[in-house]
Amino acid sequence: MSDLYQQAKKHFENKLPFVLYSKPNETVAVGIFQKDDSLHFTTDFTEIGFVFAPFEGKDFVVLPEKESEVYIENYALTPNKSTANSVAEANTSGKENFEELVQKGIDTIREGDFKKVVLSRKESVVLEQIDIFLLFQKLLSAYPAAFKYCFFHPKIGWWLGATPEQLLKVSNDRIKTVALAGTQVYHEGEITWENKEQEEQQFVTEFILDGLKSYVAEQTISEPYTFRAGNIVHIKTDIEARLQNQEDLGMIIKILHPTPAVCGLPKKEAKEFILKNEGYDREYYSGFLGELNKDFAKGQEQNSDLFVNLRCMKVENKTANLFIGCGITKDSIPEKEFLETVNKSLTMKNILG
Repeated sequence: MSDLYQQAKKHFENKLPFVLYSKPNETVAVGIFQKDDSLHFTTDFTEIGFVFAPFEGKDFVVLPEKESEVYIENYALTPNKSTANSVAEANTSGKENFEELVQKGIDTIREGDFKKVVLSRKESVVLEQIDIFLLFQKLLSAYPAAFKYCFFHPKIGWWLGATPEQLLKVSNDRIKTVALAGTQVYHEGEITWENKEQEEQQFVTEFILDGLKSYVAEQTISEPYTFRAGNIVHIKTDIEARLQNQEDLGMIIKILHPTPAVCGLPKKEAKEFILKNEGYDREYYSGFLGELNKDFAKGQEQNSDLFVNLRCMKVENKTANLFIGCGITKDSIPEKEFLETVNKSLTMKNILG
């Protein structure tokens, strides 16, 4: 992908915004290169471009098509099997603080303030050198079933990720979304889910269905099933429906974001707990990103493809800041939840080596 990377390196050297990305199970990479360093925002999601939204706040950044050049290139997929059965060695830095945070969340749930809260932490990995574009190439090979991206804006920073979770897919008046919860390290053989994980999945599914019901018709819902993302697996439910009014797209995005999978339920109370107790700024981790109102590879408008920004990192100088979290219910065990974040951190750590 020489042309794509050359343009990206040129943009970075000139401190101009761009994004490189590839959608799940595709071998097409798209680059959107903004012509100046302006910071554009969307409020109603009617623009055509690439959106990059934070967990908290209303500053939904967009790289508009009309202000950008678009490059599209095919690439050869080289499977990287080294991630399949990786086992994490726990970095115990911050372990005690995170387990105290989880216990506080459990206690608050048992007091009846909310049913679920998603708590996260940031882990920094210092490297001798970081080649962002090499890391992006590694993501393409290692996680073909995820949404892979490399986003840069001089006023935001440099982010990379490989997320398994769809926020919303829109094709004309048809919409698709997913409920994703529960986490285990992948191993061969039958996967068994505990009641805590099944309950968490049910919370997420019910929230999505309830939020959509006023705006859609003809809902179809799959049975929950096990979904693999790199070295871990989740419980997943597919949801499809017909959008009754295409002008409601912005409203649906705001209803879904942040999802219970990254926030909790009830959402308002869980979010307040997160902002008060987590002790750091998530920034764009657990926000969302993706194509807005156009499938750029196919040239089809009225198509949006948005993903929750999980399994991601922000690169600053020679430090990769990894963001990792887990869903907490009344039956959670703090030590196990910390280990879950360690296992999730492998998605990014596996490409840093």
